Amino acid sequence: MYKKSIAVVLAGCLGLGLFSFKDADSERYFEIAKNLDVFATLFKEVNTFYVDDVPPAQLMRTGIDAMLKSLDPYTNYIPEDDIEDFRTMTTGQYGGIGAVIGNRDGKIVVQMPYENSPAYKAGLAIGDEILKINGVTVTNKSTEEVSALLKGQANSPVKLEVRSYGQTKSKTVELKRSNITVDNVPYYGMLDKEIGYFQLSGFTMDASKEVKMAVQKLKEQGATKIIFDLRDNPGGLLHEAVNISNIFIDRGKDIVSTKGKVTEWNKTYTALDEPLDKTIPLVILTSSHSASAAEIVAGVMQDYDRAVLVGERTFGKGLVQATRPLSYNSQLKVTTAKYYIPSGRCIQAIDYTHRNADGSAGKIADSLRVAFKTAAGRVVYDGGGVSPDVEVKEPSYSEITRTIALKGYLFDYANKYKLEHPSIPPASKFKLPDDEYQKFMTYLGSKDLSYTTDIERELDDLSKEAKEGKHFDDIKADIEDIKKKVSHNKANDLIRFKPEIKEVLEAEIASRYYLQKGYIEATFDDDPDILAARQVLNDPQRYASYLKVHKAEGK
Repeated sequence: MYKKSIAVVLAGCLGLGLFSFKDADSERYFEIAKNLDVFATLFKEVNTFYVDDVPPAQLMRTGIDAMLKSLDPYTNYIPEDDIEDFRTMTTGQYGGIGAVIGNRDGKIVVQMPYENSPAYKAGLAIGDEILKINGVTVTNKSTEEVSALLKGQANSPVKLEVRSYGQTKSKTVELKRSNITVDNVPYYGMLDKEIGYFQLSGFTMDASKEVKMAVQKLKEQGATKIIFDLRDNPGGLLHEAVNISNIFIDRGKDIVSTKGKVTEWNKTYTALDEPLDKTIPLVILTSSHSASAAEIVAGVMQDYDRAVLVGERTFGKGLVQATRPLSYNSQLKVTTAKYYIPSGRCIQAIDYTHRNADGSAGKIADSLRVAFKTAAGRVVYDGGGVSPDVEVKEPSYSEITRTIALKGYLFDYANKYKLEHPSIPPASKFKLPDDEYQKFMTYLGSKDLSYTTDIERELDDLSKEAKEGKHFDDIKADIEDIKKKVSHNKANDLIRFKPEIKEVLEAEIASRYYLQKGYIEATFDDDPDILAARQVLNDPQRYASYLKVHKAEGK
């Protein structure tokens, strides 16, 4: 079979080569045929003579991945085994129990059950440890392996052995899998009597329908202003970005154009429907991780002066991918075009075509970015993501906060708190009392809180350089003095950074009672982006000023 497959590849190469001589690009096609021949021969020789056994599929996958990686991060090979995961990414649907799981010190625990899912209805809660799935012990298995065991056809039975937080005995939970749809809009609600808020986390199928419904519901609840949260949204389906833009943009207006090597695939997408609301004051929140389709929506709203953007400059992914079928039910996701928003700009920030001498892809220099204009004449730029109208830097958490989060102490304490407190106020009003924070500090007293600060790392680097330069003795006493002061400050960090630690702990605790929606609501009063957005929306003159051309821009 192996010899036959090689013969088929070579025959294909020869056929391609013979055909190519009739084409204007004969030299290029000959190069393709020649290199395919070399590759097939090399593969055969390695398989025959390499000292150890070589798994053909694994070796081929390594070669394919390395080849595609040299192009851009978004051109990927999808083997048949991964097709289901890819389908989940694009549709937001899969067959399973409806719960996010994670690995905590070798234990598989429930991190978030989806509302109204089989997991939720069966009573699975955050912190529950999964011990067995249909009799298979899952301790020390990866989350990917466990996830595969949990997934399956809708209505198929699955039996779990779980142990709830704080319990010593396990219990058996029997449930049926169902078709799980991950919501693109995980939350919408009113921040006050006038301002509505909704979060869009993805662009899978029907994302535009979810956004339209959220806006309609908010308006029914009295919203006269809206905050549209696109932070950390990685993007997704292009047509959903077009349809979402159309909710706020007039019918007939251009939304986005795609341009690539295959000219017949080039297309301009326009708004086909009447907008739901083209006048309601709108603020869009963006972050450095808002990418692709999320950037299209943000950029379109900015280009038509339809919304004020608040937050950080977006990621800068102006590339479009399409899937192409391959043999044996595998697929290729390949970058086919760049997209251009109404002002004419492409926001792609990284140049994957013209790489640096070391092979790395470089950022497009600010000096090379080209100016474009919005519908009102405001100046905007290409080549670096979408810049916000109101910049708000992402808060940087302290080392102590990151440490207690990464080591799972927030997660575990929230479970402990839930066990000891049957209920709490609504998530948006929940505040952890000072005496409860003192209990949290006591709880941490027996935990490993060791961490290295940026100053300590810099001091270590300085000591190393000083020793190499023979000057360490001159500054040794100063370095030791600074280290003592830093050590003293670390001992007081739980007090010093109490406000930010309380913020993240409150959100974690709220999720135990109100799940994902509770986690989101608990952050509203501390979120700098939301606070800035509310200030803009509550000042009509300021809001309008961001959407007009200022004299400094040449008007």
